[in-house]
Amino acid sequence: MDKFESMRIFARIVELKSFTRAAQDLGYPKSTVTNAIKEMEARLRVRLLHRTTRQVTATLDGQAYFERCVRLLNDLEEIENVFSEAATNPGGKLRVDMQGTLARHFVFPKLHLFCARYPNIELQIGMGDRLVDLVGEGIDCVLRSGILHDSSMVARRVASLEQVTVASSAYLALHGEPQTVDDLVQHRAVNFFSAHTGKFYPFEFKVDGEIRQIDLGGAISVNNADAYLACCRSGFGLIQAPRYGMAELIAAGELREVLAYNRPEPMAVSVLYPHHRQLSPRVRVFVDWLASVFSVQP
Repeated sequence: MDKFESMRIFARIVELKSFTRAAQDLGYPKSTVTNAIKEMEARLRVRLLHRTTRQVTATLDGQAYFERCVRLLNDLEEIENVFSEAATNPGGKLRVDMQGTLARHFVFPKLHLFCARYPNIELQIGMGDRLVDLVGEGIDCVLRSGILHDSSMVARRVASLEQVTVASSAYLALHGEPQTVDDLVQHRAVNFFSAHTGKFYPFEFKVDGEIRQIDLGGAISVNNADAYLACCRSGFGLIQAPRYGMAELIAAGELREVLAYNRPEPMAVSVLYPHHRQLSPRVRVFVDWLASVFSVQP
């Protein structure tokens, strides 16, 4: 086995923290992966990995070697792509994670166009609202909305979605419609909490050009976008979310927008991916395609 392939095996073990998962991901028998690391450590005369029954982690020397391997492998991939078909017709498995509502509304209706354009790419799509460990879980890129917290990732904004505050017509008939932000003290909300921190996201309103955050009480809190909308439709209180997911219900009169003159700032939609994936042809063409999908949205 050549040195570059050994480096690729080593880097994948560090990323996935497992010999077994790295072997499965690269399509090698586990024995081949194990022997490659033994030969590498013998050649370098340093211990690169700590092995336990639960996971594998890099030693200090191993971490330094890993960072250099990633840079070298990225450079090699970029050089080869310039002179290969992979630059224009990439192939292989692409692991993507998306928020469910974004995927169903914007991506899936047009996904067949991407697959027709790049038939050699095999998509593996996960969906959810949870934070994911891109490197540890072997995910190439994620599509997310809202504030980005992971500064270690490359982020590309692809859209800004208009947000509105709504309640069901039945709720407003019972509790009245707030005319000003100050009227909200008499109202209830369906609160959305972070699955990562457990904290509620405050409601935001633009008042006299400034963003004002307000915490509203309520009987129900959720951490799933579908449940958030369902509870609002059932009359449990106000919610605040991108307009696209509620437009049909607003048009039908089931939901009504309130405080339209105090709408919050638009919500950003971004694609995130690890720095070492930014040169991958598979990731690059998919991110460009996502940007084109959102660019034609009203």
